[in-house]
Amino acid sequence: MENTSAYSLTRDDWNELLRQENQSPHALSYLLDGLYRDRAVWGRHLSNHLLKTLAERFDLTLPLISQVLESPDGTVKFQVRFADGLEVETVLIPFHKRYTVCLSTQVGCLMNCSFCYTGTQGFKRNLSAQEIVGQYLLAMNWLKGHKKPSIVFMGQGEPLHNADEVLRATRIFNDPQLLDLGVRQMTLSTVGYLPGFEALARFPQINLALSLHSPFDEERSRLIPVNQKFPLRAVFERLEDLEILRRKILTVEYLMIDGFNLSLAHVDALTELLRDRRAVVNLIPFNPFPGSDWKRPAPEKILEFRNMLVAKKLRVTLRATKGDDILAACGQLKINKLARNYESGT
Repeated sequence: MENTSAYSLTRDDWNELLRQENQSPHALSYLLDGLYRDRAVWGRHLSNHLLKTLAERFDLTLPLISQVLESPDGTVKFQVRFADGLEVETVLIPFHKRYTVCLSTQVGCLMNCSFCYTGTQGFKRNLSAQEIVGQYLLAMNWLKGHKKPSIVFMGQGEPLHNADEVLRATRIFNDPQLLDLGVRQMTLSTVGYLPGFEALARFPQINLALSLHSPFDEERSRLIPVNQKFPLRAVFERLEDLEILRRKILTVEYLMIDGFNLSLAHVDALTELLRDRRAVVNLIPFNPFPGSDWKRPAPEKILEFRNMLVAKKLRVTLRATKGDDILAACGQLKINKLARNYESGT
């Protein structure tokens, strides 16, 4: 019988364990400090009985890093292997003297978005909360001496297709006695998978991003097939009901694709869609990957589109492309031989 991962437990779970083992509730702070920060704390402050329980009942290991790729721009991509041998990619991105960790939530993805390399991999399974948390802890170990990185759930997989495990991981991240990440340090990106929206009502007040990419349903369905089942009107109606957005600004991710979604008609339709909403448009130049027919626009086209949106009084940011030389940028994550050959230039 497999032991339970210690990294899957919330504070309530740990309190219940202490109660069952007739241990003082005051041991909780030492237990969690040793688990997430300095294991030597356990030998100094926990009873022999509790130490034996931890060793016998819990898996204290993290996933393995099977490969590391580093870009000159400071981006680091980890190939992370789990106990069953399946792997995902986790990306560490430098931003203004701080780092952000892009976490995967599934092995592969069922959304099959045409702009995303992960979609060509197929879907294997959901990640558990401990596997999601484990990716973050691996990145923290890599960054010894740096501030805690923030989190974006934007790696492999649709987070709301695995909402329960992502929720549990988010609670572990947010708990001040566990990993102590503020809600403003976490962002979840979704393509608009409506069955997962109900779970958002139970999430801490983290940031939310919608993968939009076109204001026209016909075009968006070419990019995001699930849009045929959950079109934009339905998605935005549900967004308006979400408590998580009551005091938040929605990030609208807009992938810029040459010759596809950068016309004045797109500017006008985006303006109509977002004019009365608390939203910021995050422009993302398309990142190419092997086999894709889409193209990245020239820099002057990117700036022209940005300026047209700004002229319409929309709030706009332009995402800097990082890690594309190692297939670590937005939409480029995939585990397979072709990707590794592409990365090495062979």
